Amino acid sequence: MNTEITVHPKLHHYGLITSNMNTMINWYRTALGMTVNHQEAVPAEQQGHAPFAGMAFLSNDEADHRLVFFEVRDLVADPDKHRHPRLQHVAFACDTLDDLFGTYVRLKGLGIEPAWAADHGVGTAFYYEDPDQNVVEINVNNYGNAWTATEHMRTSAPITVAVDPEKMVTAREAGASPWEVHKRAVAGEFALTNRRVRS
Repeated sequence: MNTEITVHPKLHHYGLITSNMNTMINWYRTALGMTVNHQEAVPAEQQGHAPFAGMAFLSNDEADHRLVFFEVRDLVADPDKHRHPRLQHVAFACDTLDDLFGTYVRLKGLGIEPAWAADHGVGTAFYYEDPDQNVVEINVNNYGNAWTATEHMRTSAPITVAVDPEKMVTAREAGASPWEVHKRAVAGEFALTNRRVRS
């Protein structure tokens, strides 16, 4: 038994409290391809004693669950949520820029648009809000290689260039390579206009 060396456990899943269980499940199913692997309600005789009324375990990969919803009825929405301490965002990675752009186009067709998008140098990220106003990032590594991206983060000053996804998709459809799209984004060619950045 190792008691001296940090073993670096990896992030496995996260949990969210919601009063909109079905709405949240449907959004994550639509946006991220999540599947409900298990869902149950707290038995009636335990209602009032348990801290939640039901739970659902979802995943979009080989893990048994990556996300857990705990349903708490009669929650009060916080109109000032963005000014209070909270989980800032959770991120999901695409394998390719085309996967990110394809997801953007598909979701836009369903009326789900990002609140903001940016090229961060190391990656390109589109930020969405789920029905409970949690921020969900969908991103791609601009280098296509974890080692190179890590070296970039260690040796380069951080950058954030707000971008217009429509301009980026148009450039890609016109034949620009993923690396060219990234370089043009950093150069400001796909500048975002008329959108407010939310933190």
